[in-house]
Amino acid sequence: MTVFLHELRRGRTAFWVWTASISLLLLTCMVLFPEMSGQMDGVTKLFANMGGFTAAFGMDRVSFGDVMGFYAIECGNIIGLGGALYAALLGIESLSREEQGHTAEFLLTHPISRTRLVAEKLAAVLTQLLMMNALVMLLAWLSFIMIGETPAIPDFILLHLAFTAMQLEIACICFAASAFLRRGGLGIGIGAALLMYFLHILSNISEQAEFLRYVTPFAYADAASILADGRIELPLLLLGLGYAAVGAVIAFRVYLKKDIAA
Repeated sequence: MTVFLHELRRGRTAFWVWTASISLLLLTCMVLFPEMSGQMDGVTKLFANMGGFTAAFGMDRVSFGDVMGFYAIECGNIIGLGGALYAALLGIESLSREEQGHTAEFLLTHPISRTRLVAEKLAAVLTQLLMMNALVMLLAWLSFIMIGETPAIPDFILLHLAFTAMQLEIACICFAASAFLRRGGLGIGIGAALLMYFLHILSNISEQAEFLRYVTPFAYADAASILADGRIELPLLLLGLGYAAVGAVIAFRVYLKKDIAA
């Protein structure tokens, strides 16, 4: 577990920065809800008639006047996009940073196999994401208590399970990409996460682009759909987990045969 613990130590600063940033934005949004709740019915009616913009963010399916509707749209976007960016950065830098920092040769001279190296790095990536989501979920629950509201527990749990699954999928896909890279892939990771986000928006706006729902993990982590239907779309979720598994397998196969640059 040496590599696993080392990866956790190395990533602790970024972990706390991202966790604190997402949590702070989430708490800020929730604190504003009591002051805005009286005006939310009018806002809901306004957004319901904005055509493609309304459909893009699912604002035609939930009410801003309801605390869970407000949480799903406002906080859901913060957790979804923020978590996706963090997941992408974790995955894309995990394997490539060793060659970029010229530490791969030193690391692989130790009595540790490449299989174990990749496995422990992947485990560290997934562990950090699970820890971040657990803390954000706890702070989200506390934010409801702070404003004197009670979340709908089934919907609340489903939302956070979907966000977690989405982040794990993105992390595994970027982890696979990391196995191909010899230098940092920061831009690739950020670009991949943003591309998936905008593909989801496009699939919501246009019926011709609905097939994109099978490409982006944001489709099954769409907070408005989960809240309106009371469930996660299981076929999309299973497909996303399949993509994650394929990403992990690709990372192992590529890195085990890779000619590591000193």
